[in-house]
Amino acid sequence: MSEAILEVEKLDAYYGQAQILFEVSLKLRRGEIVALMGRNGAGKSTTLKAIMGLVPPRAAVLCCAGQNILGLPTYCIARLGLGYVPEERRIFTDLTVDENLEVGAKAALGAAHTVWTPERLFSIFPNLAEMRGRRASQMSGGEQQMLTIARTLMGNPEAVLLDEPSEGLAPVIVELMAEAVRRMKAEGIAVLLSEQNLAFASAIADRTYIIEKGAIRHEGSMAEIAADAALREAYLTV
Repeated sequence: MSEAILEVEKLDAYYGQAQILFEVSLKLRRGEIVALMGRNGAGKSTTLKAIMGLVPPRAAVLCCAGQNILGLPTYCIARLGLGYVPEERRIFTDLTVDENLEVGAKAALGAAHTVWTPERLFSIFPNLAEMRGRRASQMSGGEQQMLTIARTLMGNPEAVLLDEPSEGLAPVIVELMAEAVRRMKAEGIAVLLSEQNLAFASAIADRTYIIEKGAIRHEGSMAEIAADAALREAYLTV
């Protein structure tokens, strides 16, 4: 079994006085794709935000690459090798593709670590190579999503948290996203994917956690979900 890059045990999170997450526990190993699945409002995005410190977390264990990240500010968590791609993208719309990538660049954590350059990223996202000088405000939603992931990879993370990457995208762009995530895995990057799209998750994920009302209700392989109609009906169908 490969080394865990992210360990979460008994994670609670609150918005004000309202508790949103209830003892969420999960593990992400190096080079693994894990899907955190559930309906809208189940707690998927809040889980990612709590891991990144964007929502104040309370946890028994919250570690990235063996280092305790509980209570650290988000920028420190990112420097330890955890990248985050938010659902709302948050690219710099007044900057070009090249400029957005430059903003995201930071040194790799070690000599053996994958080092991402614009040229390597353009091999994954060839559409971006064709618009290097274009402002992000002039790009489609799918192109902006590609740019957000590429900008995150320029930070040379060891693991990436992807929040709803397929939402609202055309099927052809969704397939490009799937291939990009597979390439990330091939490079040894671990991916924790928040996702509602079962077809997309099934195409790329090794394992899944299902979350409902802020608590993990199921853990297993994607094949188990595909074979269990009652499980899908209980937690995934709208």
